[in-house]
Amino acid sequence: MNGASREALAAARERLDALTDSTSVDAGTLAAELAAVTALLDREVSLRRVLIDPAQAGEAKAELVQRLLGSQVGGPTGDLVAGLVRSRWSQSRDLVDALEELADTADLTAAQQANTLDDVEDELFRFGRIVSSSTGLRAALTDRKATTAAKVELLHRLLGGRADVVAERLVTRLVTAPRGRSLESGLESLSRLAADRRDRMVAVVTSAVPLSDPQKQRLGAALAKLYGRRMHLNLDVDPAVVGGIRVQVGDELINGSLADRIEDAGRRLAS
Repeated sequence: MNGASREALAAARERLDALTDSTSVDAGTLAAELAAVTALLDREVSLRRVLIDPAQAGEAKAELVQRLLGSQVGGPTGDLVAGLVRSRWSQSRDLVDALEELADTADLTAAQQANTLDDVEDELFRFGRIVSSSTGLRAALTDRKATTAAKVELLHRLLGGRADVVAERLVTRLVTAPRGRSLESGLESLSRLAADRRDRMVAVVTSAVPLSDPQKQRLGAALAKLYGRRMHLNLDVDPAVVGGIRVQVGDELINGSLADRIEDAGRRLAS
């Protein structure tokens, strides 16, 4: 997003934080209702265009939304959506993208309030690794011919009772309503949102053997000092990493594995 949409989303995030700071607002319910509105506006293209039309008064658009949603959503959700349509958006898709992000953030806030956010982050990461290593599973979850019910049932068999309920809800929404995203990019986006809940970055750490708790603490502290933000470590084990570790933060790769150092030395000798 850029321009007006970026400013509108920033304001919506602040309103969501203010709502979920209140003990009277249930973040999980808010997430479910925002997800339902996301699905509605994703389907109804003409309605979406009306709601971002700059020629229409913001208050008129807010009243339209309140009439449409009526008693189908709670007051906090209605107020949040009304605030969204009062804002200016660069394109209609941005409004739906913003709603989707707010729904996911509300669910992650529910996990944070329940002190399970770390578990959700780890489960999202592990699920991404499982998907990337199983072409059959990925094909089943992204098959356009498969019914939504079949995908939900498959995910429940995989995650039900094993993963946190918030992680299962987030993955289920992503799989059943990808909205043009790949499964991998959607999981990455969810991981970034989870990290943002704690104002910290995500580092994907690959090592030949599992790291000990002291090693994880030292690495986390070093990366936090390097980047100036708290760091969440997503840990992966790959025997191909002969020694040391490989760390990826966003698009930046910090390569400390022995295998890569050997490969680099070989390239220098050959040149």
